[in-house]
Amino acid sequence: MTRRHGYVLLAALAAVVTFVSVGIYAMVRPPATTVSSGTPSRVSSGVPASGTWTGTWSASPVGPEPGTPNGLPGTTVRNVVHTSIGGSLARITLSNLFGTRPLKITESTVAADNIVRAVTFDGHTFVTIPAGGQIVSDAVRIRVPADADVTVSVFSPSPSGPVTYHPHARQISYLSGGGRTVETPYWRYLTAVDVLTHEARGSVVVFGDSITDGITSTTGADHRWTDVLAQRLGSHYGVLNEGISGNRVLLDGQGQSGLRRFDRDALARSGARTVVIDLGVNDVLRRPNQLDARQITDGLRRLAQEARARGLHVVGSTLMPFTGHRGASPQLEAVRQQVNATIRSGGVYDAVVDFDRALRDPYAPTRLLPAYDSGDHLHPNDAGYRKMAMTLDLDALSESVPARA
Repeated sequence: MTRRHGYVLLAALAAVVTFVSVGIYAMVRPPATTVSSGTPSRVSSGVPASGTWTGTWSASPVGPEPGTPNGLPGTTVRNVVHTSIGGSLARITLSNLFGTRPLKITESTVAADNIVRAVTFDGHTFVTIPAGGQIVSDAVRIRVPADADVTVSVFSPSPSGPVTYHPHARQISYLSGGGRTVETPYWRYLTAVDVLTHEARGSVVVFGDSITDGITSTTGADHRWTDVLAQRLGSHYGVLNEGISGNRVLLDGQGQSGLRRFDRDALARSGARTVVIDLGVNDVLRRPNQLDARQITDGLRRLAQEARARGLHVVGSTLMPFTGHRGASPQLEAVRQQVNATIRSGGVYDAVVDFDRALRDPYAPTRLLPAYDSGDHLHPNDAGYRKMAMTLDLDALSESVPARA
């Protein structure tokens, strides 16, 4: 039996055990309405827990899931996520951002390393999340491993309106109900997993579109470029993937625009120290096409300014080649070049990672190198994602990040 399927079976057993055993689990109880990355709360015995809350995994809420007007009543959602750093305690964030009615959760669990623990919210195993809201759990006494799969399960007994989801997980999760379990490529309700850690110095938030989302990476292999970056950083920094496929800087569409969601999806993440921005190509390629490069760079500059105002270091990327992709044209290529020239000039970010130069074909520089092309002439393959992660200079992330391969 694989570890992942083991988590699913363990989480199912936990549904029976939770109601009689939740009292034996020691919980730490931070406020259940906000994400805090500061001093951790005390354990129930009154002995202070030591360490700092830092994000180990996250995903942006994208929209209401089609075909779920009443939510998923009577179904257990088992989200399988892959951590970046480990810690001695965990807490989760659940979102009802795109719900139209209150979401009632009566049971939640976290499973890691063949251990299953119940989750509480302000001391209760049940919670109601208002439409458009989110909730942060109490902290669960469970050791979360680094670079490993963790299963977070939630059960809602009643109709709640559309499910808030992330559609391109590139990881298999599960839905259980009516005596059967099915695989699903989505993450639902869950938007963050934080850990209490002594080692990590904070988290690196990567804010982007489908290239950050890893839409063409191998499912279940953890080959997104952010996964490789997390391996390079080791225990020093958590890496939080805030990519949404199809996302734009300026306009809503696939998810809220970068400008609208930046505070929630990047600046508010636990332990955030650095933000890496890889966004803008959809503003050029998608209709209505943005033909004024200055509008895009002004939007990116605004994101950088908001991050600096919160004390975050900002690293930004150039836009990668797209010649050969559907909709590409010489006119749009000229806009891309103008955006990249402004980014390279140093007028937008604190530091620049030049993904364009790293992945383009030197003999046809408006195209991706075939060895890095997934086949659609826009998104990298696994090798291309790895090249992106290896191109990023760790010293550019923060002066305190160790520079190592």
